[in-house]
Amino acid sequence: MSRRQMFGAGVLAVAAMVAAGCSTTLQGRPVSVFDDPFRVAGMVATDGPTGLRPDAEEPRREVTDSDGGDTDALAAAAISDIEEFWAQAYPETFDGAEFTPVDALVSWDSADYDGMFCGADTIGLVNAGFCLVDNTIGWDRGELLPALRAANGDMGVAMVLAHEYGHAVEHQARLNRRDTPILVSEQQADCFAGAYMRWVAEGSSPRFTLSTSDGLNEVLSAVIAFRDPLFSESDELAGIDEHGSAFERVSAFQFGFTDGPGSCAAIDLREIGQRRGDLPVLLPEDQTGELPVTADSVRSIVDAMNIAFQPARPPKLDFTAEAADTCPDARPSPPVSYCPATNTLVVDLPGLEVMGAQQEDVGTSGLATGDNTAYSVLMSRYLQAVQHERGLVLDTAEAALRTACLTGAATTELTRNVTTPDGNTIALTAGDLDEAVSGILTNGLAASDVNGESVPSGFARIDAFRVGVLGDEQRCLARFP
Repeated sequence: MSRRQMFGAGVLAVAAMVAAGCSTTLQGRPVSVFDDPFRVAGMVATDGPTGLRPDAEEPRREVTDSDGGDTDALAAAAISDIEEFWAQAYPETFDGAEFTPVDALVSWDSADYDGMFCGADTIGLVNAGFCLVDNTIGWDRGELLPALRAANGDMGVAMVLAHEYGHAVEHQARLNRRDTPILVSEQQADCFAGAYMRWVAEGSSPRFTLSTSDGLNEVLSAVIAFRDPLFSESDELAGIDEHGSAFERVSAFQFGFTDGPGSCAAIDLREIGQRRGDLPVLLPEDQTGELPVTADSVRSIVDAMNIAFQPARPPKLDFTAEAADTCPDARPSPPVSYCPATNTLVVDLPGLEVMGAQQEDVGTSGLATGDNTAYSVLMSRYLQAVQHERGLVLDTAEAALRTACLTGAATTELTRNVTTPDGNTIALTAGDLDEAVSGILTNGLAASDVNGESVPSGFARIDAFRVGVLGDEQRCLARFP
């Protein structure tokens, strides 16, 4: 987001993995016949074990240059499992064609000078990949996979290898031609990985399990971590080797998880362009992408929301955090709470400032943190006031997802440079969506009801947010009445 005269939000560079945080979850029964808040892409949102099964089938593949350790054993199990999935899914997806596994698996230690992959030395190669030249898949067992496993568990490793195997599937199915943009092939691979994860979540895997609440949330954290770094319009690297933002990559993953591998071939530049619409991809040259959270900034965003949504009775602002404790019809949801009885937004400014702080040590987390992590929560509480004025129920699971959807719609609305009465211009900037998505996954507040409670599935929260980003207020109200 940007406020001419001082305002902006951006995204961190690609880093290592991050474990998803916990959020308060609603209990009770779903209320919509159209969208069940307690289901994930048609599956019941469940807690339970996630990762390698205690009785997992042995890997069917051997690993070249392996050290015989647990990391390579996990990777071999993941590849064996992914190939078992594709042995079933490939003929169904590609007109009965037979699936052919890659020729070999290669392991290396990025700290060791002796490794080779795809004809190149692997010293310093903290990565995993599909090598088209010799039809192999390889990974760094020294740093990358252990970091993935530490941050996101066994399924973080499986997720990355499923993505790399997606490239092998693209090649075999001739989806990846010489002129296929990297952006397209990467998001198709994200989509194929999502389809594999659905197979695991359904209980079809003989080696892994995946819960559709915390387990799937951790997988989504891994997807977010591999987003593109944020570039400005003047950066020479902008648009080169483009893989997609966190919002785009999570969307592609969700397509595969929800609709299966057949949906992945539909991802092309036109489809990605439709998803992007007018959403900004690059930062303007004169903006840093971050605005410190202050009382003035909060007032400017509320002013912009007043213009965008034009409520008959705009909510009042109160910076006395303790005032949320006296609301008679809603519990506090710090750092921003909405009280329907008084139509007031209560802002704990120091807490909001902490939430909106940009991460300093990008080497330890893959989250996209920054000012819009906080401002998306502020907008979500404002939209509680909009819903209250429309006579909508505010304290159900469906209200939580409706709020997520409306927050997405408001985020897109602010791409249209809203000029406030004090002369400031509020506008979405590149990176804002990624910061909002990270917050929705980890703390869930921008996708919560009036009491700050959300549904257990980060997948469902992000899906509702995306509906709003790509739609509008009316679409949100129709989907989550």
